[in-house]
Amino acid sequence: MATRKQRIQRGTTRISVPKEPIWRLQVHQYQEMIRSGILTDDDPVELLEGWLVTKMPKNPPHRVTTQITRETLAHLIPSGWYVDDQEPITTKDSEPEPDIVIIQGDRRDYLARHPYADEVALVVEVADTTLQRDRTSKKRLYARAGIPIYWIINLPERKIEVYTKPLSNAEEPDYQEKQEYSPTDTIPVILNNQIIDTILVETLFP
Repeated sequence: MATRKQRIQRGTTRISVPKEPIWRLQVHQYQEMIRSGILTDDDPVELLEGWLVTKMPKNPPHRVTTQITRETLAHLIPSGWYVDDQEPITTKDSEPEPDIVIIQGDRRDYLARHPYADEVALVVEVADTTLQRDRTSKKRLYARAGIPIYWIINLPERKIEVYTKPLSNAEEPDYQEKQEYSPTDTIPVILNNQIIDTILVETLFP
């Protein structure tokens, strides 16, 4: 079995900040820009750590992997949870749009707002061209928000990186543990510290 568990190494790369004077956005300002039509669905951006960041275009393997993973998880989770994809969640300083997320409750519970981080059990990012961002700024903001489990489905290396035990209040927020799963491994699906099922990793890759 090729599963490996290791401690996270510190010193990840931050988003580059322009030298010219610019404004950082708070979450409520970003949401107001959307409500007022300044930002629309046609604008490929998301709010990460107070910065408007361009979302990467998606290749066909990325799209297919996202769909397969969402459908697989949706068949496994119990009532009281649901699976969403590429929709916003709200943290203190960000409004990312993860490729896949497992959320507590029912979709109708969120008609007036997006889900908060403490209502999220699992975040999944499918990574090809986005691998560097998913391992740095995305991982840092999910750890800061206290999201308990973060998967990166690493398409170039055909493995899944699983990050657990977030250190949300650290000077450099991060996850304490990383475990890697190869295609022949089975990966546990965990909700509220309970394993509800397992998935053969190779079934999630196209």
